Amino acid sequence: MVRSSHGARKHSRQILSKKPRNRGLSPITHEFQVFEIGEKAHIYLDSSVHHGMPSIRFHGKTGTVIGTQGHAFVLAVKDGNKIKSVLATPEHMKKVN
Repeated sequence: MVRSSHGARKHSRQILSKKPRNRGLSPITHEFQVFEIGEKAHIYLDSSVHHGMPSIRFHGKTGTVIGTQGHAFVLAVKDGNKIKSVLATPEHMKKVN
């Protein structure tokens, strides 16, 4: 009998898949994005970059940048009724227009 996965990426087949034209490495300019403290940012996971990837439960959520930690940014994201701090690198973030 098959045992289901209990890893950090379970149930993520559709979330982490890319369209055919976007497959492969993402542009290097995504790594050099700058976010100011207090700025809002969307969390969109880039499956081609594994380091600095937050949990898949935060994919598609919007948070506020509350600080930096090395190369990564700390975001305050509402998850249910709680505010959680999420650590993400700029490759997995997009600016809110």
